[in-house]
Amino acid sequence: MCSRTCCADPGPALTEDPSFLRRSPTGVTISLHVQPRSRRTALAVSPEGTLKAAVTAPPEDGRANDAVIALVANSFGVRKSTISLKQGAAARDKVLSVTGEPVALAARIGEWVRGNG
Repeated sequence: MCSRTCCADPGPALTEDPSFLRRSPTGVTISLHVQPRSRRTALAVSPEGTLKAAVTAPPEDGRANDAVIALVANSFGVRKSTISLKQGAAARDKVLSVTGEPVALAARIGEWVRGNG
């Protein structure tokens, strides 16, 4: 392989989707574990490959769910209006649906995982 920067290996590529991501005809679904009333808001991938969201909002009147949607939208660079809660409205384990082009969404989320995982 060439040693010039124009030809350098870009690093390991994500060959498959993360375990928390599923593609669908209308977008992707994301499974995640939520920790409400956390000290800070953060989205991270655990060593086991699960997605974990920590939000400062309490789990009352849907405030934690709204905070999770805002966190995921901000982290993955999508609009909040494209994200909906599919499962787990009153549970810590949730499934979110993100509407859009599945290939583009999976690539965007995979890029985030490479930078933050």
